[in-house]
Amino acid sequence: MLDTQVVVSPAPHIKDVITTEKAMKMVMLALLPATLFSVIAFGFKALGLIVCSMVFAVATEYTIQKALKKPVTVYDGSAALTGLLLALTVTPELPWWMIAVGAVVSIGLGKHIFGGLGYNMFNPALIGRAFLLASWPVAMTTWSWPSKALGWAGNQVDAVSGATALNLEKMGMLKTLNLEIPYANLLWGNISGSLGETSAVLLLIGGLYLIVTKVIDWRIPVSFLGTVFVLSLVFQKDPIFQVLAGGIFLGAFFMATDWVTSPVTKKGRIYFGIGCGVITMLIRIFGGYPEGVCYSILIMNAVTPLLDRLTVPKRFGEVKAHA
Repeated sequence: MLDTQVVVSPAPHIKDVITTEKAMKMVMLALLPATLFSVIAFGFKALGLIVCSMVFAVATEYTIQKALKKPVTVYDGSAALTGLLLALTVTPELPWWMIAVGAVVSIGLGKHIFGGLGYNMFNPALIGRAFLLASWPVAMTTWSWPSKALGWAGNQVDAVSGATALNLEKMGMLKTLNLEIPYANLLWGNISGSLGETSAVLLLIGGLYLIVTKVIDWRIPVSFLGTVFVLSLVFQKDPIFQVLAGGIFLGAFFMATDWVTSPVTKKGRIYFGIGCGVITMLIRIFGGYPEGVCYSILIMNAVTPLLDRLTVPKRFGEVKAHA
C-alpha cells in the first residue's frame, strides 16, 4: 500500500504566481515612466487626457457589469489599463470629450460586446483608437511638439510643428527641407507624436521589465521590431528611424503582447510579430497613413485563432500514422 494519498482535482493543475490583477498592475508600472514623461513634455493637458480616459473606461465597465448583473471586476485593473493605453495612443491636442467617447467604445465595443475580459477578439484600446481615427481624423492627426524639441529644425519650425516625424518622412518633407531628425530626439522623446509614442528609451525599459518578470513573451516584440528593421533595409528606408519613430515600441511591447488577443503557442507568437511588422511597413510605404501599428495589430488579432491552430506543438511521443 502507498503511504501517500492521491488527490484528484479539476484542471488547471499548473498555476502561476502572476494573476490577472497583478499582471495589469505590473504593465501599468512599466508604462509609468513613459506616462510621466508625456505629462512633463506636453503639460497638464496630457494628464487630463490620461485621467479622463481611465475614469471613463472604469466607469463604463462598472456600468455595463451592473446593468448585466455580472460581478463587478473593475478592481482587477484591466479597464484602467485599457484607458491608459488608449490615452497613450492619441495626440495631446485631442479634446477631452473625444477621449471619453473612445474609452466608452474601447470597453463597450472592444471588450464587453464579446463577453468581457478573456473573450475579446481584438485589443480594446486599439479598437477605441481606430474608432476615434475614423470618426475625427483631423483631431486625431493634429500634433504638437514639446517646445524644447523644436531646436533641431532651425528656421523650419513652422513647417514641421504640425506634423510627426513619420508625417514628414511620408510627405517627403525631410528631403525637401533638408532636415535630418537626430536619433537622440527619437530616443528620448523630444519629438512630436502621441502621448506614449515619443520616448523610445522609456518604453524599452518598461518592455524589458515585463519580459524579465515574464509578464510578456519576448518573441512578439523581437519578431515585430526585427521585421520592421529588415523590411526597412529591403525598401531602402532608414531602419533606425523606422523602428524608433511612431508607435512601434508602444505597440510591440504593450499592445501586441496582450494575453487574450495574441497566440498562446511559441511559433504562433513569432509569426504574429512578423505579421505585425510586415503590415506596418506595407501601410507606411504604400498606404495612405504614415503609421500602421494600430491596424497591423488589429488585423493580426483576427488571425490569432488560425495561428494557434496551425502551430499546435506535437505531443510528446506522438508519431505520424503510416498507411
